[in-house]
Amino acid sequence: MVYSRRDVLKLGLSGAALCATGHAVSCSWAADQKKIPIGLQLFSVRKESEKKGFPAVLEAVGKMGYQGVEFAGYYGYDKKPHELRKLLDDNGLKCCGTHASLVTVQKDQLQATIEFNQILGNKFLIVPALPSKYTGSKQAVADCVKLFDDIAAKVKEHGMRVGYHAHPQDFKKIGDQTEWELFFDGVSPEVVMQMDIGNCLAGHGDPYAMLRKYPGRAATIHIKDYPVDALLGEGTVKWDEIFQLCETVGKTEWYIVEYESGTTPLESVAACLKNLQKMGK
Repeated sequence: MVYSRRDVLKLGLSGAALCATGHAVSCSWAADQKKIPIGLQLFSVRKESEKKGFPAVLEAVGKMGYQGVEFAGYYGYDKKPHELRKLLDDNGLKCCGTHASLVTVQKDQLQATIEFNQILGNKFLIVPALPSKYTGSKQAVADCVKLFDDIAAKVKEHGMRVGYHAHPQDFKKIGDQTEWELFFDGVSPEVVMQMDIGNCLAGHGDPYAMLRKYPGRAATIHIKDYPVDALLGEGTVKWDEIFQLCETVGKTEWYIVEYESGTTPLESVAACLKNLQKMGK
């Protein structure tokens, strides 16, 4: 049973008391927070999308209770945005982001990317990886900062935001700072810091510190446990702390589940969602 704020006030219970009784409110601040919707990064179910077909997978994801999806490829719908939007609408799903290669948010491809995502109702254009020329040195990172600032200014005119997604290698150090810090120290606050909790820990980074250091930047975040083959909620991540940071300083708008391990993708992501719900999310 999940207590609403009204229930908590009526019963005179604090968040701590709820924790003691085993109910799905983990700490006192949780009762005051508006629930953040939960999406699924569709890379998690790429094999099923190829085998069973994209419409069937979207239907299954919607029935599980996910509220949104983040794309990583369109499985033949890249030229059919209206049909893709209908699939989302028919299954009660919102587009909570897309992983867009860097080339698609630059120069002559940017306008087409904007128009495609406007039809989907998506405002988050997240770059999942960088060419080597933008990594490995302070100058390379500075060039990357300049590029992302330029893209951010262009997409902002259309109510959108560009962002960058975390991988383990982003937490290697150049001097006394990680590449992640060099990038987010320099780039405009308009650029989304899409932290991936499991990936950060896999790269020996500190996701808790990064969420604190860059307040208001984690508009969308990948909820992945560590080790990364652990189902969500069954690894070593301190989820109470992550959720508290996201729901206060992080200004997070979407929790996005990504689970890339195992041989039963749909069953795995369903289990991840159930575990999140047990944590009161």
